[in-house]
Amino acid sequence: MGMDVYGRDPENEKGEYFRNNVWWWHPLWMYVEETFPEIAKLVPNAHSNDGDGLGKKNSIMLAKKIKANIKSGQVKQYAKEYTEAIEALPMEDCEYCLTTGQRTWEANSANNLTDQPIQKECNGCNGIGKRKSFDASYPFSEDNVIEFAEFLLYSGGFRIC
Repeated sequence: MGMDVYGRDPENEKGEYFRNNVWWWHPLWMYVEETFPEIAKLVPNAHSNDGDGLGKKNSIMLAKKIKANIKSGQVKQYAKEYTEAIEALPMEDCEYCLTTGQRTWEANSANNLTDQPIQKECNGCNGIGKRKSFDASYPFSEDNVIEFAEFLLYSGGFRIC
């Protein structure tokens, strides 16, 4: 699923469209919520794609605040801390092989075209029985924030669809 963010009254091509898949969008908007709660609260359904968004005035205000944080290095620091926190998450037990490192593929299934069950190394954990935390699937980068700020500045307001 993706978050297609459309400019309400774009001034140029930069303000027409911004897209993130859900993996990138949620951390981006969480950054907005944590850093600018007074603006984020104006978009109560920002984590869904039901058309919520901001008007022109608040989009420009958010863009300017984000750009100030980019210039000050705050976004770079946030990205660094976010990445460090994600990398520090403990490994989780693999739910596919129940921590054995081996999976049984049933006969005549998509993963086993033979008529006998077979055991193979688990493709969920590469045979180690543990896997990265699901939360590690949600990346954050300064570049994504920069692109979003540019979109906001020229969007004339936005809708998340």
